[in-house]
Amino acid sequence: MGKGTHIIIDPDASAYAEAHTTAEDATLYALNRWAHLHTAQPQMMAGAYQGRLLHLLCAAMQPRVVVELGSFVGYSTICLARGLAADGRLFAIEAEEEYEPCLRRHLHEAGVDDRVEVCIGRASEVLPTLDVEVDLAYVDADKTNSLSYYEALLPKMRRGGMIVVDNVFWGGKVLSAEADNDRDTRTMRELNDHIQSDPRVENLLLPVRDGLMLCRVLGADGDDAGLCGLASSQKEEAGVAAEKIK
Repeated sequence: MGKGTHIIIDPDASAYAEAHTTAEDATLYALNRWAHLHTAQPQMMAGAYQGRLLHLLCAAMQPRVVVELGSFVGYSTICLARGLAADGRLFAIEAEEEYEPCLRRHLHEAGVDDRVEVCIGRASEVLPTLDVEVDLAYVDADKTNSLSYYEALLPKMRRGGMIVVDNVFWGGKVLSAEADNDRDTRTMRELNDHIQSDPRVENLLLPVRDGLMLCRVLGADGDDAGLCGLASSQKEEAGVAAEKIK
């Protein structure tokens, strides 16, 4: 979901990127239009550009289990569901009951309702009930509990799995010292710093819309069988270098 209160990417560059990205299909276009006509905050949707990124990521991974925290009216849910493995399952967790009818309708219209389990309730209450090993998690729920969601997901993730956290720029507020009194801004800064120093993942902050943090889960001790096995020590070295610059 995009907060959209601060311009992070040059508008011309953003428009060029969108013009050179596969467009949303008729189903997603209709959903996008519906949300702008019938919801108070249509910017809460992932949107066409970010939705395409989520779909490509999911399609490349071919996950069997995806967990989404914060489904809203289903745009990102559809993008993710279309990238599942043939026997894949997506658990769509949405806290707001009023979104359930339109969420289910949109999933049905997109033809993905047979692979999505809609879970209505707070993510903090639903997550502990999911007895699954997660391949891909997309976090776009309330920002106050983002760090708690990240920690709750990690034990459920398979090694090599991916956690994607949305809104890590938080409308650009994480860049401004003037926003220190904003609770959600402090939380997002804390989350970003926590992930950056977490040896259990290797991470990449993408400046897409309101910021996406991609976290690939390593072993419990930060070890990994691939080329990224030095992730933990590299993070420590980067932290020391950053302190020297200050």
